[in-house]
Amino acid sequence: MTATTPPNLASLARTVPDGVVRVADLRANGVSGSAIIARCRPNGPWQRLLPGVVLMSGSAPSRRQRLRAALAYAGAGAVITGLDAANLDHDFGIRVGEEVHVLVPASKRTTTNGYVLIERTTRMPALVERDGLLFASVPRAVVDAARRERDAMRLRALLSGPVRCGACSVSDLRVELDAGSQRGSAAPRAALRAVPDGVVSLTEGLARRVARSTTLPLPRWNVPIRDVTGALLGVVDAWWDDVALAWEVGTQQFRHGTDSTRHARLAAAGVITLRTSPERLRDDPGVVRKDLIQAFRRAANRVRPPVHALSEHCPATH
Repeated sequence: MTATTPPNLASLARTVPDGVVRVADLRANGVSGSAIIARCRPNGPWQRLLPGVVLMSGSAPSRRQRLRAALAYAGAGAVITGLDAANLDHDFGIRVGEEVHVLVPASKRTTTNGYVLIERTTRMPALVERDGLLFASVPRAVVDAARRERDAMRLRALLSGPVRCGACSVSDLRVELDAGSQRGSAAPRAALRAVPDGVVSLTEGLARRVARSTTLPLPRWNVPIRDVTGALLGVVDAWWDDVALAWEVGTQQFRHGTDSTRHARLAAAGVITLRTSPERLRDDPGVVRKDLIQAFRRAANRVRPPVHALSEHCPATH
C-alpha cells in the first residue's frame, strides 16, 4: 500500500485483499484519522468490523471478510482454528456459527472481542495457507472445536466427519488430544472411542474423496448386492446402481472377514468390480480416479445384469 490521498480512497479499496484493512495501515499510508471516522459513520461507505479493523465497504461482510478481519485484529502469528479451519476443504455437515476461533502465541496479550474468540497457546499448530489466510491443520482444528462443543450429537459428527471424509485418521485426533491441554478433553475422548476403527474409516474416507473428485454420479456405500433370485452376492464398499459397478477398497474384509468366493459370485452375476488397495488409494489417488472413470464407462457400455442393491442398508453419500 502506498501513500494515499482522500481522492484515491475508492481505488485503494479495490487493491486491499477482501477490502479488509487495519486502521494503523491506513494511517501509515496517508489516510487521516478524521477521514476514517467520517467514512465509518452509520450509512457511510466503510464500516468497523473489529477494534482497529475496517471493511472498505458498506455491505454486510462475507464469512471470508470476517475471517480476514479476525486475523488482522489478532495480529502477527494468529491462526484460524475450529470449525472454519476444519471445514476448509470438506463439508462435515456442521454449521459454522458467528464466532471465529483464533489461536495466538501465548506471549501476545490480544483478548477476545466481538465475534472473535482468542485462545493463547504455547503450541501453535501446523499451518494451512489459503489465499493469504492462515488456518490450523485439520486434526488441531477439529480438536480445538471439540473441546468447546457441548452438544453430544454435534461432537460425534465433528469427530467422525473428518475421518469419514479422509481428512485425517482417528489416530491423528488421538495424538492431538494427547498433545494439547487436557482441559475439556474428556467428552471428545469418550466420543472418539465410538468412531469406527481409524484404518477402515480413513480408507473409506479417501475413497469418498476420490469419488467426489470425478464427474461420475455419487455412489452408495457399504451396499449388500443380491442376484435375481434374492441370494446375497456380497457387500461392496461403493456401488453405482445404474450401471451395476462395484468398487472395493479393502474395507469389507475388515468388517465382514475375507470371503474368497465373493468376487467370483459378483463376477458370475455380471457385476464389474474395480478393486483398489488402500495403499494405492492413499499414494496415487490420481491414477485411481482414472481407473474408476474407465471402470464406470466399461460398465455403462454393457448390458446391465439383473442384480439389485438393498437400499435400506445404504447410508447416504457424504
